[in-house]
Amino acid sequence: MRTATALTYAALCHGLFGLAIASMTGNMFFGMTYGLGGLDGWMAVVANGLLIAQFVGGHSFLLTRGGNGVLKRLAPRAFASDLAPTTYVIVASLQLLALFVLWSPSGIVWWRADGTLFWVIAGLALCCWAMLGKSILDAGFGLQSGLIGWWAVLRGRRPVYPDMPERGLFAIMRQPIYVAFALGCWAVSVWTPDQLAIALMFTAYCIVAPLHKEARFRKLYGARFEAYVRRVPYWLPFRLRRASK
Repeated sequence: MRTATALTYAALCHGLFGLAIASMTGNMFFGMTYGLGGLDGWMAVVANGLLIAQFVGGHSFLLTRGGNGVLKRLAPRAFASDLAPTTYVIVASLQLLALFVLWSPSGIVWWRADGTLFWVIAGLALCCWAMLGKSILDAGFGLQSGLIGWWAVLRGRRPVYPDMPERGLFAIMRQPIYVAFALGCWAVSVWTPDQLAIALMFTAYCIVAPLHKEARFRKLYGARFEAYVRRVPYWLPFRLRRASK
C-alpha cells in the first residue's frame, strides 16, 4: 500500500505540475488569448475574477495551519503528514490549471509583437522562467516540486525538509522565486486586457504574499533569519537608500 500510494501521488503531483506550468507560461506569453471559458461580457469578468480569487486565496490559505490540516485530509491517514508537501503541489497545480485553462478570453488585442521583436521578447521570457527554475533549485527542488513527500513515503522514512535558503539567488534577494514569477508576467508577446489584469494581480501577489512566508521564517529561525533580513534585500537585489536631509 505504501508503494502504490507513493507512486500514485508522484504521478499526480509531477504530471499536474508539468501541465500547470505549460498552460501558465503558454497562455500568458500569448496574452491570455486562449482558454476554454466561453463566457462573454460581465459574466466573463466575474468568472475570471473568481478564477483569480481561488488561486490567490486558496494558495495563501494552504500555507496556514488550517490549510495544512486540509492537505492532510487529502491523503490516506497513515501517510497524510508525510505527503503534505506533495498534496500541496497537487492542489496548487490544479488551481493554476483552473485559472489558465478555464479563462474566458476577452478577444481584445491591444498589441502583438512580430518579427525580431517577438524573438527578443521570447528570449526575455525564457530568461525569466530560467531564473524561476534556478530559484526553485536554490530553495530546494524536492520541497518546491513536492518530491520530498512521496519519496519519503516510498522509502518508509520521514520527509527531510531543506534548510532556510541563503545561497545562490537567495544571497542577493530574499524572494527570487516571486521576483522571477512576476517578471515572467510582463515578458509576453501579446498585450490584452486579460494579460494586464493577470500581470497586475500576480505582481501584487508576489510583492505581498512573501510577507506571510517571512513571518513563518521568523518563528522558525529567529535571530538567524533577522540577520539574513539585515544582510539581504527583500525583493530587489539592491536596497533603496533614502536621501539624506
